Amino acid sequence: MTIQRNTYLTQPDDKLLAACTVETYRGSGPGGQHRNKRDSAVRLTHRPTGVVVTATERRSQHENRRRAIKRLRKAIALEVREAPCAPSDALRAALDDSAWPRVSQRSAAYLVAAAEILDHLDADQGKASETAGRLGVSTASLTKFLLLDADLLDAANRIRRRLGHKPLR
Repeated sequence: MTIQRNTYLTQPDDKLLAACTVETYRGSGPGGQHRNKRDSAVRLTHRPTGVVVTATERRSQHENRRRAIKRLRKAIALEVREAPCAPSDALRAALDDSAWPRVSQRSAAYLVAAAEILDHLDADQGKASETAGRLGVSTASLTKFLLLDADLLDAANRIRRRLGHKPLR
């Protein structure tokens, strides 16, 4: 039995890290005399999905590891597609026009909602209007949500480009 993507997005850091190959290395580039003295750069490879992320900007390996875990969650949400199912509570809350701000981008519910939107968009052949209709919201509301996060918009536009549509703006 395979674990669903949303489990990876919401499980504790230590469990997510246990499913990863962790590599540390000396980061390259500018940084002065302290940059290359320690193996502070971190590369995480999530074994179940094959998603790879790195964090090299801090001199602390622990800080880079925390950043890499955050990046890994977001990369899993944006890159790993599943067959769409009924919209979750997180997705309904994220697209609810009556609530503002919707769902904080720092919460696990945001990543779950973003991943589900991309699943539906992919299943609807990249057509935002069909996705919005399936989710019971307006196309404007869906587009507004996608525009809140540049990475999410890029992922949606990659799907649309692959399926022969113009990018959303």
